[in-house]
Amino acid sequence: MLKLRATGRGRHFSLLRGVMEGLQEIVYAGSWPGRVLDLVPASTRVTEVRHALDLRRSGRAALKLGFVSDLHIGPLTSPRLLDNAFAALARFGPDVLVLGGDYVSLEATAEKAARLTRLVASVPASTKVAVLGNHDLWADETVVERALEAGGARVLVNGFVRLPAPHDDVAVVGLDEPWSGAPNPERAFAGAAVPVRIAVAHAPEGHPFVAGCGADLLLCGHTHGGQVALPSGPVVVHGPLGRKYPSGLYDIDGLRLYVSRGLGNVDLPLRLNAPPEVALFTIS
Repeated sequence: MLKLRATGRGRHFSLLRGVMEGLQEIVYAGSWPGRVLDLVPASTRVTEVRHALDLRRSGRAALKLGFVSDLHIGPLTSPRLLDNAFAALARFGPDVLVLGGDYVSLEATAEKAARLTRLVASVPASTKVAVLGNHDLWADETVVERALEAGGARVLVNGFVRLPAPHDDVAVVGLDEPWSGAPNPERAFAGAAVPVRIAVAHAPEGHPFVAGCGADLLLCGHTHGGQVALPSGPVVVHGPLGRKYPSGLYDIDGLRLYVSRGLGNVDLPLRLNAPPEVALFTIS
């Protein structure tokens, strides 16, 4: 069936996007690509990217933060890959788990929601926060939000949460999706008057909204590192800032920007030179 508009509140859902999603529902019926990927060990491996960051926390206990994005639960992503990724996050034992959006591909079904809840619940972090991605907003985002909350995550839509002691000098600020949503940095940062502010936005295009707001670190996903890349870099990355900052850790005028390659696949059941990842931060 041709999908002419977003099911949820997401903007910029084009006719081409609708045609592509309709074709995928037919071609990938039964989620056969994900089941095939489950049988290929290389397709279920997850890279653990580790960073130690000094954010001048004045001798406080080190904060362990796990970040994962772009699960794309759906026909093109290996379920075993997702299990392995969240097992790695659980082994790390983060104080805070941050989820960067695009949890589902195509529609947000009850089956996908249940799987998302199980994955998020499997990580024993005292604080879990999440922002939404464009694919979530093009589906029924209320289904995604309820699934995240059932797993113990607080969904931040232009809001923040202050971490409990001994990390109460840190706030995590979540922006609405920069392209398909309605980001409001004034509302998001209002009241977040703590020494260290970690911002989260689904895409690098969130940077202009965060710049100048006093954030020390911005966590993003969306790009997939191109999903298909040459040794010289990604073939295609959507968005000007995504092309400029396709994956990795950057310093932009003192603001650290981290862009995750994420986990899942979109449109094609293929990754090349852009391995799935979880990011494990130790912040002092």
